[in-house]
Amino acid sequence: MKRIYETERLILMVLDESHAEKIMQFYIKNDTFLLPYEHIKPRSFYTLDNHKLTLRLEEAEFLKMNMVRFWLFKKGDINLEKPIGTIALTNIIRGVFKSCFLGYKMDADEINKGYMTEAIKAVVKIAFSSMKLHRIEANVMPRNVRSIRVVQKCGFVNEGLAKQYLKINGVWEDHYHMVILNEDDI
Repeated sequence: MKRIYETERLILMVLDESHAEKIMQFYIKNDTFLLPYEHIKPRSFYTLDNHKLTLRLEEAEFLKMNMVRFWLFKKGDINLEKPIGTIALTNIIRGVFKSCFLGYKMDADEINKGYMTEAIKAVVKIAFSSMKLHRIEANVMPRNVRSIRVVQKCGFVNEGLAKQYLKINGVWEDHYHMVILNEDDI
């Protein structure tokens, strides 16, 4: 599988630890914006050492095809200095399941511009064609209307409500179980 893909307006790239500084800055900049949608992070999360380690671990998992995290850059960002978001396929399971989870986040200044929809559509295509997966699952809090709209625009359907599914910002939150199937693998 390739490390770099392009869409009409974006570059999607699997990064190594040499990019740790820009990833750390992404999280620092978006800390308050992302807080209502994520688990509580310790202060050590916002360190360069943490992001170097995380990128090393993610690269090792990518090489084993257990997960892949793409960082999103605008095509105009020639030197790939400012990530505007990220999409991850995690818990990739092969065999008869051929499934994974989808997670994503966007820079607060880049929401409502269609970038995430564009990127998710590309990642779904990669997951189904290159990775030969059958099912992608995204779990979204009912109050996160913007996120629900994004996955619906990408073809995900609601399979039901999972009660107290994830602990988000210190509270057990219900999540809609949004799924897309590889129609070429039916």
